Amino acid sequence: MKLNVVTHNPGKVKEYQAEFSEFDVQMVHVNREYDEVQTAYLEEVVDKGMKQLYAEGLRDFMIDDSGLFINALKGFPGVYSAYGQKTLGNKGILKLMEGVEDRTASFKCCIGCMIGEERIVVTGTCPGYILYEERGTEGFGYDPIFTPNGEQSFAEIPIEQKNTVSHRGIATAMLIDELKKRGLI
Repeated sequence: MKLNVVTHNPGKVKEYQAEFSEFDVQMVHVNREYDEVQTAYLEEVVDKGMKQLYAEGLRDFMIDDSGLFINALKGFPGVYSAYGQKTLGNKGILKLMEGVEDRTASFKCCIGCMIGEERIVVTGTCPGYILYEERGTEGFGYDPIFTPNGEQSFAEIPIEQKNTVSHRGIATAMLIDELKKRGLI
């Protein structure tokens, strides 16, 4: 099966392909625009995007919306994580966190998948902490400043290990389980 992954981020496609490697699924990167509604909920962004892409004729696809939710910043950057990464970057987030004791945060990933007429939406969450400095060279985005265990950042963890604990890895496992239940893989 060929599954179109709609994203601007080729790093996501690489992570998805690693998770689907034991199945006969080929991930195809589709760098395509769709409207991302401004809302507080990842699920709403994914729902609207799926409806638009399906209405435009795209089939057998998946999209996701992910966010880093920092408790001390009242959930910021949250659904605005991509914008926060472009405008502030990791250094800007760390600057906002200077002097802040509560470093708790969570990464969330909502995946929407359409195969034929089958519609699946799942959300995975990875709790963790914001580090005091950037660490590591793997991954992308906020990976160098987020740790799921207080030790290694996502950017220091090999992708196979990261996928077992990350928000995207958890959501992908949920998606795979649902695809199996429906006999799609």
